[in-house]
Amino acid sequence: MTNKFEAGQVLEGKVTGIQPYGAFVALDDETQGLVHISEITHGFVKDINDHLSVGDEVKVKVLNVNEENNKVSLSIRATEEAPKREATKTQKVQKPKQQEEATSGFNTLKDKLQEWIEQSEEREGTFKN
Repeated sequence: MTNKFEAGQVLEGKVTGIQPYGAFVALDDETQGLVHISEITHGFVKDINDHLSVGDEVKVKVLNVNEENNKVSLSIRATEEAPKREATKTQKVQKPKQQEEATSGFNTLKDKLQEWIEQSEEREGTFKN
């Protein structure tokens, strides 16, 4: 039954059922696969019903075929291009710091070792009675 499908194939299917954990998609008259909720779309999906309805025609990619259990794992998001992300505020804040480090040069561990030893010895003196 599942031997006509293999991982990596992109197929058209029809949503036949929706559960809180995913959507069932008919690949042909005999075979259904499951699109897990995490594979519906890029980003967080709280409610599958916001994205899919029974009867929808969808393009899916076969992720895995388990012939022993006759199960096919599918993904809709694997057929879609990931949205481009804009730089977040934290990335914008970190950028000047990265530039600062680049201009100060790179110190190897060998160069820093003596400095660390001296700092350690100084601190060690503060712990002795």
